[in-house]
Amino acid sequence: MLEDFLRDHDGVITLAQAKQAGLSQDAVNRLIRSGRWLRCSRGVYFADDRPFTDAARTRAAVWSLGTNATASGLAAAWWHGVTKYAPETIEVTVPKVSNFRRRHAVRIRRRDLDPHDIVERRGLRVTALPLTVVEAAARRGGGAKLMDTALQRHTDLRDLWRAHLRNKGRHGSPAARRLLLAAADGARSAAERILIKLLREARITGWKANYRLGRYVIEVAFPARKLAIETDGWAFHHDQEDFQKDRVKQNEIALMGWQVLRFTWLDLAEYPQRVVAEIRSAPAR
Repeated sequence: MLEDFLRDHDGVITLAQAKQAGLSQDAVNRLIRSGRWLRCSRGVYFADDRPFTDAARTRAAVWSLGTNATASGLAAAWWHGVTKYAPETIEVTVPKVSNFRRRHAVRIRRRDLDPHDIVERRGLRVTALPLTVVEAAARRGGGAKLMDTALQRHTDLRDLWRAHLRNKGRHGSPAARRLLLAAADGARSAAERILIKLLREARITGWKANYRLGRYVIEVAFPARKLAIETDGWAFHHDQEDFQKDRVKQNEIALMGWQVLRFTWLDLAEYPQRVVAEIRSAPAR
């Protein structure tokens, strides 16, 4: 039973769990003295016969803050599989009345979570996926990409809004609201507005919005350079039919001798300098 528990929990175990598995305090002390178990924090141990993985590091950080601690933010996003890499600093949410000291490589958030916002995954308490996505997207650069990816594969916008509204006033709430509003709009009109704003701020001239070419209307065109710029909204709004229409339009414009640059909402919102540089460097036809 003990070995099964250690295998299923990344080699991490608490004193209470060890006792439930049949070990006495003396037996735990002997394992520590022999070096077979390492103390991660008070009452939390790691069986040192295996690698100390990111999963073990995350689990140990959460369990070190008590039974009501919950992995949150980017740590929860990684645990859910929304992000590829575990963060260096593990964010853990604890009840507001908790009195834990600061810990190395652990960020403690003190607030009371709604039961709807807590789930258990692989034996660890983590924030539920909708709240995780909303919070993680507000924690880092590239938050729009994280939210867009989650909306494509894992959750829906309605659930994200519900989680956000249940947790108004938390750290990062204004940034999350801006992302949710952008996702709700999500259409090309929003991306086009951002593009035009970038062009004006960069003082790039010679362009026309909604320029007709053949049977199509180009969102932003540089007629003298034969340069067409097309934008995409958030990816989760798109379907296969839209994708096919876009490619047919792009090919026909290119066959008329025009160069086509295509930017996503993510490009425009997260990498505006890169967008401006590509537009400036595009050669005239």
